Amino acid sequence: MSSLPVKKIRFGILGCSRVAVKNMIPALQDSQFAELAMVGSRTGASYESVITDKNIDAIYISLPNSLHEEWTVKAANAGKHVLCEKPAAISFSAAKNMVEAAKRNKVRILEGFMFRYHPQHAKVKELIKSGAAGNCLHFEGVFGYPAPAPENIRMKPELGGGSFYDAMPYPVYASRMIFAEEPESVSCKLQIDPKSGVDAKADIYMTYPGGKTAVLSSIFGSYFQSKYSVLGSKALIRVERAYAVPRDMGTKIYLDVNDKTQDFEIRPADHFRLMLDDFCGEVLSGIKKKKFEEDLLAQARVLEAARLSDKEMRVVRIAEIN
Repeated sequence: MSSLPVKKIRFGILGCSRVAVKNMIPALQDSQFAELAMVGSRTGASYESVITDKNIDAIYISLPNSLHEEWTVKAANAGKHVLCEKPAAISFSAAKNMVEAAKRNKVRILEGFMFRYHPQHAKVKELIKSGAAGNCLHFEGVFGYPAPAPENIRMKPELGGGSFYDAMPYPVYASRMIFAEEPESVSCKLQIDPKSGVDAKADIYMTYPGGKTAVLSSIFGSYFQSKYSVLGSKALIRVERAYAVPRDMGTKIYLDVNDKTQDFEIRPADHFRLMLDDFCGEVLSGIKKKKFEEDLLAQARVLEAARLSDKEMRVVRIAEIN
């Protein structure tokens, strides 16, 4: 006897970005819980026609950062669930507006940090929980890569470009994920590229409860780096390919103890599909079991504090942002 077909969430996509074409569309095609129903772009269907189409259940927003708030709110007001690329918001007020729209319209919104679904991070947390690293003391994260071309949207300040928005959200989120709590304070310094007007480098120092610290960097114009490490009282845990991992690439976790290194192989995984399936599962259940919206706000609060720190050249406590 054949099983009943699984109900699928019908997605409309806003924007034909590289990440949408290379990663999200294949994930939608592979998912047993989702399907691609419509794409809105400057040359195809309009964004408005996608979010108002009665056959669409959810919207994947892959537009320039400066447009995330506008189209998330419009999609929510049209009764659509939203999976928005990171950073979901370029201000804390925008994040609150987006979440309020979702709650008002009884839809869900998830910020698209696909990397957190990769099984290598579960292995890191397993090692920490087992006591292999001892007490966690310090986190370091770097996401850097060659500078985008001048015409790339990442180099346009009016579109929310810059390494702070494009790359820094990953190590910030990773530190919150690994420590499993929110930072207490942040100090941030941006280095502005005089030609484009966007930040080519951002550096952050954060304090966490219990004296834990985090040092984070995002860079345009570097050799590719996508890593983090967790320093404990007994060992160092290293993740050398942490944020951008092709679906066919295996990874390794390294545990350095007493001048010896143990490595743990992690099989290839499509973290975009895993994120998509988790989102769809939450939507299909009709029950709020995961705190997608609260997590979006917490991340936006940290980024807002970092921006304020750079602007006012001071340490900003996260509690100041409300």
